[in-house]
Amino acid sequence: MVAQRMTEAGNEAGREAGSEAGTASGVDRIPRLTADGITVGYGGATVIDGLDVVIPPGLVTTIIGPNGCGKSTLLRTLSRLLKPTRGAVVLDGEDIAGLRTRDVAKKLGLLPQAPIAPEGLTVADLVAKGRHPHQSWLRQWSSDDASVVERALAMTGVADLADRAVDSLSGGQRQRVWISMTLAQGTDLLLLDEPTTYLDLAHAIDVLDLVDDLHEAGRTVVMVLHDLNLAARYSDNLVVMRAGAILAQGHPRDVISAELLREAFGLTATVIDDPVGDRPLVVPIGRAHVRAEAGAEVRAEVRAEVPAEARADARADDAAHEDRHTADPA
Repeated sequence: MVAQRMTEAGNEAGREAGSEAGTASGVDRIPRLTADGITVGYGGATVIDGLDVVIPPGLVTTIIGPNGCGKSTLLRTLSRLLKPTRGAVVLDGEDIAGLRTRDVAKKLGLLPQAPIAPEGLTVADLVAKGRHPHQSWLRQWSSDDASVVERALAMTGVADLADRAVDSLSGGQRQRVWISMTLAQGTDLLLLDEPTTYLDLAHAIDVLDLVDDLHEAGRTVVMVLHDLNLAARYSDNLVVMRAGAILAQGHPRDVISAELLREAFGLTATVIDDPVGDRPLVVPIGRAHVRAEAGAEVRAEVRAEVPAEARADARADDAAHEDRHTADPA
């Protein structure tokens, strides 16, 4: 099965991806963020048990998987919003649990799912809150902070919205503003939990183009996405999860296959070359609106490649995990 062949290779793929990024830049790139044997849950129910993952530096890593598999739980744990009951998250060589919140915020920026700004707060004021980790009794707001905020507004293309209330903006504009706030923190490690949630396709592409720009400017990005084709197109490294475990990790071309989609998502699909890019493109196959010969051929392949008992075991695993895991809809 895919899980048996690829789970052991996942962390090695992460390290190799980071090494390749370092080689390309001429710098030895050591992973800055890792999870070592973490176990995490809610209300006594375990969601993730003994998971290891390496986030390659200088790349865009996207966590994908079916609803309830633990994607957002993993991202929240990497950002220290959740504390593992076992294991550790390591940031720049230190257990993140032992770091001060202010120090973590200087190294790592987090955009949670569907953030909400206080009513009437302006764009400029929200983005300025990104400088809070750098303030203290001895270091108050300065012209340097103002310059950082101006650059963050300009980089995300929302400088002309600085005086607008955040709650008056469109969904795509609001996401850009929230990303601008994380940039104002001055970190080069960004964690984005479903940054395209509630956005139409045009605004989702706009936000992911921005994420790609930030990556090209030297930032490491980790995000959770539901759209498999957007994840494949905008990611250098995919982490595929199911039932709280990692099935596969690596470049989209090496990871995305019809077999993996069946095992991870229970999805019947064919995988083709993206006609406008160099990444795989997932074409789902349902019961309707499919040419009879195409659907029959793919379903025959599924029956041949995945024994009935394996499909039953996968369904049982997912059902058991879903029963344990209601607090993390992602």
